[in-house]
Amino acid sequence: MQESQLKQHIAQHLKNIRTQRKLSLDAVARLTGVSKAMLGQIEREESSPTISKLWQIASGLDTSFSAFLGSIPAEQSPHDELFPDDPNMQITTLMPYDSAVKFEMFDIRLSNHHSQESEAHAHGVIETVWVLEGQMEIFCNNEWHSLAENETLRFHADEPHIYKAVSEKVRFQNIVYYT
Repeated sequence: MQESQLKQHIAQHLKNIRTQRKLSLDAVARLTGVSKAMLGQIEREESSPTISKLWQIASGLDTSFSAFLGSIPAEQSPHDELFPDDPNMQITTLMPYDSAVKFEMFDIRLSNHHSQESEAHAHGVIETVWVLEGQMEIFCNNEWHSLAENETLRFHADEPHIYKAVSEKVRFQNIVYYT
């Protein structure tokens, strides 16, 4: 997905949520902790939110992260899902959110020893991380957890957490469960 398409989809999805729920930008700002000015810029496609901000918006609105990314054609490569403001993190949606099973699944790649801070998700959200390549650390529950290839970690994601590439490149799958 190109940057302009991503901006457009994020903007449209945010507008749709606001319209359906009859929320003002002020109300969304209070729910998400993201400023009204930033939300307006996102809706006008003047700004692309960082991955962290997009998680913050999704969590505050009690909606899925993958819904903001839209349906990504299978023939596109992971490079096409780079966030413009975060070239060291690529996200591919493997399974978009499905309300019947209440989870979504991502393939995530970190490069250049990148460290990604994530805001707290909605209450009760649980993440499972499975490392496919490289070594990483995850900060959750007030401690660092080291993970190598084929190791997993499940944690409550309703508190801030950090993903950190220990090796030059890391690839992991992330399953997010909504309770």
